[in-house]
Amino acid sequence: MEIDRRRLLAGTGAAISLMAVDAAATPLGKARSGFLWGSSGASYQIEGGNVASDLWVLEHVKPTIFQTLSGDACDTFNRFEEDIALAAKLGFNCHRLSIEWSRVEPERGQVSAAGLAYYRRVLEACRKRGLAPVVTFSHFSVPRWVAASGGFTDPANVAAFARYCGRLTEAMGDLIHIAATFNEPNLATVVRWGGLSEKYRPYILAMQKAAAEATASPKWASPLVSGESQYAGILEAHAAAIESVRAAGGRFPVGITLAITADRPANGDATGMNRKNAEMVDRWIAAPGDFIGVQAYTGSLVGADANVAPGPGEELTQMGYAFMPEAAEGAVRLVAARTKKPIYITENGVATEDDSRRVAYIRGAVAGVERCLADGIDLRGYIHWSLLDNWEWMSGYGPKFGLVAVDRTSFKRTPKPSARVFGEIARRGGLG
Repeated sequence: MEIDRRRLLAGTGAAISLMAVDAAATPLGKARSGFLWGSSGASYQIEGGNVASDLWVLEHVKPTIFQTLSGDACDTFNRFEEDIALAAKLGFNCHRLSIEWSRVEPERGQVSAAGLAYYRRVLEACRKRGLAPVVTFSHFSVPRWVAASGGFTDPANVAAFARYCGRLTEAMGDLIHIAATFNEPNLATVVRWGGLSEKYRPYILAMQKAAAEATASPKWASPLVSGESQYAGILEAHAAAIESVRAAGGRFPVGITLAITADRPANGDATGMNRKNAEMVDRWIAAPGDFIGVQAYTGSLVGADANVAPGPGEELTQMGYAFMPEAAEGAVRLVAARTKKPIYITENGVATEDDSRRVAYIRGAVAGVERCLADGIDLRGYIHWSLLDNWEWMSGYGPKFGLVAVDRTSFKRTPKPSARVFGEIARRGGLG
């Protein structure tokens, strides 16, 4: 009975918070009421110490493709209230975050009450500050026991993911605004068209073999680096998770986020680009779900079978991408032409040490958002990647995506000028 009372009170608080979100999002430009403006982070990249995750294993074996150990990351596990308060102070009305499955279920069937309680506190902190939580259930990392049995090629892991999503819904569904099952499950296709799959395949195979030996798990397969072989299982897990969320009483929209590049045909021949778009998007938007999260950073000229490398003199980011603020608009239009589902830009940003270029990128991206809205596209939010300079997967701590700098020793947070600029845009509801 006490649990029911707690959930009733939390649900009332969530309703009040949602009213505040809608009021804060009332547009002054071309954006609409209820439009989400926010920043983001992923648990593995910012929390630190996710020792039960498959990626922790991959980081520590030899050889590894990870340049730097994640270690304490941004220490957000201990500083989440500070980060959420900072996001709210900047003027946002939502915050995108992920839940680390390995903290909730460190061993198969062993559910951590402390892990569930921790993430409930994180979501409560968002609601307290007037931020609508945009939650990702799996942002690349999985528990090491999932990878040990082959990732999502193992039907038992498909079922386990669905149960996990149901547990999250029971424990904190009253606080979730919208949720995505998986983050960029189509990334392997984008990487293949970028010409990187064959280049890194020997290193990835060697790393996975080392992880298999280190864990005595001959079937070891981390989904993040296992490529398109995981797709069928992930699609099944996505559909099963939605059913599990609904069975657990979840009433929030559930969708999926996709890596999208805004491309142009090389030499005027769109054959390759059209095939890439079909492979990158179509199977995923056809899956069950209430919305599509678009995650766009750049685009390329596309030839018959692969992207064309950036030309000499083209401005590149720290990730080696073409500097392309218009990528968000192009990606939204690509997806909108293929589905009637609502769209959120759940990631968009730029890796650069020059914060003036981040400001230019944000302004250019938001101008594209406003053009999409003016054309009647059902676009419901723009979430910048990222709030903090964090651990950027294989690239370590080199690339700087954050609106806020993080001292690697003290963990002191220092907002950059771009944080103020984007905060003002969020408060206005557009460029104004």
